[in-house]
Amino acid sequence: MLSLFYKPQPIIEERGESHFVPAHPLPRQKPLGLLGMAIGARRNLIGDWMAQHYRSGVDSFRMLNRQIVVVNAPEAVKHVMVTHNAIYERKSPQMRRALEYLLGDGLFISDGKTWQRRRPLVADIVHKNRLPAFAPTMEDVAGALAARWAARELGDSVDMLAEMAELTAEIIARTVFGSQLGAKAANQVISGFTEYQKHVDSFNLGYFLGSDEGWAIRRSRGLRQGAERVQKVIDEVVNRHLQGDGDDDSMLQLLVKRRAKSPELGLDVEALRNEAATIFMAGHETTASLLTWCWYCLANAPWAEGALHRELDDVLGGRPPQVSDVANLPYARAVIEETLRLYPPVPILSRQASQTDRLGNLDIEKGALVLVIPWLLHRAEDLWDKPRHFMPKRFLGEARPKPYCYVPFAVGPRICAGLAFGLTEAILCLATLAQRFRVRPVAEGPVEPVCRLTLRPKNGLVARVEAR
Repeated sequence: MLSLFYKPQPIIEERGESHFVPAHPLPRQKPLGLLGMAIGARRNLIGDWMAQHYRSGVDSFRMLNRQIVVVNAPEAVKHVMVTHNAIYERKSPQMRRALEYLLGDGLFISDGKTWQRRRPLVADIVHKNRLPAFAPTMEDVAGALAARWAARELGDSVDMLAEMAELTAEIIARTVFGSQLGAKAANQVISGFTEYQKHVDSFNLGYFLGSDEGWAIRRSRGLRQGAERVQKVIDEVVNRHLQGDGDDDSMLQLLVKRRAKSPELGLDVEALRNEAATIFMAGHETTASLLTWCWYCLANAPWAEGALHRELDDVLGGRPPQVSDVANLPYARAVIEETLRLYPPVPILSRQASQTDRLGNLDIEKGALVLVIPWLLHRAEDLWDKPRHFMPKRFLGEARPKPYCYVPFAVGPRICAGLAFGLTEAILCLATLAQRFRVRPVAEGPVEPVCRLTLRPKNGLVARVEAR
């Protein structure tokens, strides 16, 4: 029945001897009706954009009682996220409602005084100056996965999304909680969040009907089960830590110390859990998604894979990489940054206008849904050369994107606090594994990128791991 109102766009993928256009939905030429838009938004938030949206500009349209503003031009991005951030600080009701059951009032969705109190704490904990303390953990966990891959039977297939999620979950568990997570608990978090994304309402009809706060999401059985799986693991490790079974250098211990030193911050046990959960989920999910897409792109771009291998061989000379090597791996970094351009883990940055505003020639209504969309901005035909092509070289040397054209970690006061941590972790993990292995997807046909909360391959990425 729904097929009468909505048909997904085909997925396009193109490859040649020296070029690769990774999987993406074919842009629509005609707009969907209201029901089609609602169905499409529940299915895939990046699947139904019009061809005109893949150029820079600002667009406004209505859905029921709500103004929706698409901000897709560098100066407009700066206006919303930097110079007038105070108006657009608040995350959208869709995002807040979708994640509050899982993360409480954690930093990712909090605002106002709660965000102002906690942001400096979290930012300091994951600051780049602390990377040397976390480096041994990153190196050990990535090296352990390389050893497991080396011990596999030749020809075995694995789901790279699950592999990368287990890798990044273990890294973040040890750095956040100061204790090992283990494969069983990691898989519980991975499967729980997958289930949560499957059942969560990322549309929120109540907001479009006029409720500025949106409606509380329906807590279906599947949603509850997914959240409970994730929360059980996080609660167990938080409780173990608070009972003394943790590392003094862990992020959580730093929060505990700040809590004791500054009780006015209101970091009770629930707040600690919420911030730990936020750091954990944001820290492992986004990097796992990034690395999965990275393997997909490299497998289909042999010239880029070859350049990466040559750099790793030249710089490392066969020894395992260390965090201190990351600065000397410009091509590995370029591969990561180009993957972030094409597949930003959070491809839609949604905000809610707290008051009226004027953006260029457009009047913004109070309560409007304002969308900065890296998925579109990073593929704008007038901002990028061959925007749909996988081209790591665009991030080498002086060839940097113009300001506010590239925002995979957001920008302005709400830029990702863990940017340095996540980028370093991704480059190190890529270098550690690509030094010894190639990844070859086994499924026929293009991978489908799908976003409900984060951008994932629809059915994972089943692949063979081959020794170089």
